[in-house]
Amino acid sequence: MDERQFLEQVGKTYTKGSIQDRVIRELIVHTISPYLTRKMVGLQLGYAEGVDTEMLVPFLSQLDIVEANEEFLREGRKQNHPNVRFIPSLFEELTVEKTGRQYDVIFAIYVMEHVQDVPSLLDKIKPLLLPEGLLFVVVPNSRALSRQLARHIGLIEELTDLTEHDLQHGHRRVYDRVRLNRELENASFSIVHQGGIFLKILADFQLDQLYSMGILGPSQIEGLYKLGLEYPDLCGSIFAIAKQLQPLSIKGKK
Repeated sequence: MDERQFLEQVGKTYTKGSIQDRVIRELIVHTISPYLTRKMVGLQLGYAEGVDTEMLVPFLSQLDIVEANEEFLREGRKQNHPNVRFIPSLFEELTVEKTGRQYDVIFAIYVMEHVQDVPSLLDKIKPLLLPEGLLFVVVPNSRALSRQLARHIGLIEELTDLTEHDLQHGHRRVYDRVRLNRELENASFSIVHQGGIFLKILADFQLDQLYSMGILGPSQIEGLYKLGLEYPDLCGSIFAIAKQLQPLSIKGKK
């Protein structure tokens, strides 16, 4: 199965309409929005349901979106955002020639766990970033409290095991902060800021039920977000904001 076929298959099993998915993406945008300005042009890797796009658009002058799944592309174009442009492409095939520009910011929100070759993807991203551009990365956290609970009750053997939910979403790996940092640093990125988003106590489908029942509401969401800032390794997701390492300029003495 080639990568395009893989993406089309994932699109058919992708869980849609999850309340928890929207909650976590709102918190992601809340976390990264202080770094954004209306003068910036951004590149988003992947569209899926468009939840991120809807939230990011007001913060940027333009947002280009790279997406290879045909269904996701069709749905995205229906939204008719005036400052959004879609680029039909695999991430692995991205070039400056294809995008026609470099970017102030690139968003890789729940991307690195999907791709076959992460180092290759990061090498593709670097020429697309302006010299002082920012890369925003978010990945699932293998050490989330919910995953540790799953291990202790026998649902998984190791924290790095892929669950049925992971496989339905096309995940190929899970991360902890050490692995995320290593991959970014090996690709010559310098981490500006990092942390965890939302202390995750249960699986997504269980949290969806608690939202629907009114047990979890805005105050609990805010509390779990703030707890996540204190205990990033127990969060459902971890993030990093990174810049490309610039060559040192050492001037000789006169």
